Amino acid sequence: MTTVETRPGARAWLGLSVLSVATLLLAVDNTVLMLALPQLAADLGPSGTELLWITDVYGFMIAGFMITMGSLGDRIGRRRLLVIGAAAFGAASVVAAYSATTTMLIAARVLLGVSAAALGPSALALVAGLFPDARRRAMAIGVFTACFMGGAAAGPVIGGLLLESFWWGSVFLMAVPIMVLVVAGGLVLLPESAKGTGSGRLDLVSVGLSLGTVLPLVYGLKELAEDPGQVAAYVALGAGLLFCVAFVRRQGRLAEPLLDLRLFGDRSFTAALLILAGSMVVQGGVYLFMSQHLQLVEGLSPMAAGLWMAVPAVGLVAGSLASPLLAGVFRPGVVVGAGLVASAAGFAVVLAGDGLVALVGGVTVAFLGMAPVGALGLGLIVGAAPSERAGSASAMAESSGELGIALGIALLGSVGAAVYGGSVTSPQAGGSLSEALDAAAGLPPATAAALVAEARDAFGQGLLAVTAVGTVLVLVLAVLSLTLLRHLRPIGEQSHG
Repeated sequence: MTTVETRPGARAWLGLSVLSVATLLLAVDNTVLMLALPQLAADLGPSGTELLWITDVYGFMIAGFMITMGSLGDRIGRRRLLVIGAAAFGAASVVAAYSATTTMLIAARVLLGVSAAALGPSALALVAGLFPDARRRAMAIGVFTACFMGGAAAGPVIGGLLLESFWWGSVFLMAVPIMVLVVAGGLVLLPESAKGTGSGRLDLVSVGLSLGTVLPLVYGLKELAEDPGQVAAYVALGAGLLFCVAFVRRQGRLAEPLLDLRLFGDRSFTAALLILAGSMVVQGGVYLFMSQHLQLVEGLSPMAAGLWMAVPAVGLVAGSLASPLLAGVFRPGVVVGAGLVASAAGFAVVLAGDGLVALVGGVTVAFLGMAPVGALGLGLIVGAAPSERAGSASAMAESSGELGIALGIALLGSVGAAVYGGSVTSPQAGGSLSEALDAAAGLPPATAAALVAEARDAFGQGLLAVTAVGTVLVLVLAVLSLTLLRHLRPIGEQSHG
């Protein structure tokens, strides 16, 4: 029997452009603020705690509200939620740019995070809806993913260019014209998604339990990364797990749950979600140590380090664009699994090599190999869900990435810190390389040089330990992909067969 392939028109590709621009900006916004912190701190004079809230609350709100917003989009329409989120993001960006007090800026960052949580799942679900053909949907999601990766790499560079000519608020104002474009383009180019068959009402108790699950978990993991002995972090993790149990139990009882647990009954959905989260664990930990190595060991400026960090991101972009083409010929599980084996080979270059080129080159190969996990995994997750649950599935995919990165920073960060602590003998080396460098500033030159050399060598050992753990993890994920996803045919056959 011959099947007729539905070819998306120019309107669909223009709609993809609008959604890709939106996700690119969200990725830029995740990273661009870091370079503006010195100017911002000099202007507003925040305390150390307030400065942490300014940087962290955005990510906390994204993680906390992602599942709620995914479900809300399924109920009221994803285009509607996208437009509302884009308008709110633009307005909050103006407030952030012209904040006169620290409290005002923190409040604006809260609204930015909630707005971003509305944008992310809606955009991914709308991309999937624009392209009903599996092969073209995979290509579209590959482009969408590549834009996100490119935005994350471009953030520090864009921030540096803006701050050379303008004040710190410019890093927020750049979002305004883009969000105007997203609102206008969304209304003109994007079709509204079919709404669910239920009442459209959110269960507020479930919303509260979802926030009670995600926020303590993310907070606890972040605090563990900074101090593994911190009691408050373990209390937060315990509270998050208790809320998680209560959340899952309530979802199983509701006729219209915030998160449909039946999604996990699909093997492709669950496997892709697990592999995606696992790859983010590795990326989060390796990215953390690589960025520190470039600045604290190689002595690069933040701008120069950002440019070097952009090289592995180019690998992610290239891999995201190539993955759908490969999955049209080979089974997706094979493409993902082979990519993860290549990722292990890249990490092996880091372990065997020495110097900046070996580090950046090896991590670039490793990230190139992990790219199919995102580009194909997102498509598998969204494609496995019923169309009326695409927003919830998208939210689960993006939430798993957020939690995976936080877990990677905490767990692999703890591994690196433990190796560092076990490799130094001088009490002045402290618990981290940055502490050792601070201590060296007040010592005689010869003593300082010896301390810095010892601390940098110990940090290098920590980086190698993190890389070794990452190698093992990606090989485990490769086995999972080759076994749990082996039943999936090449995407070209899914489209035509």
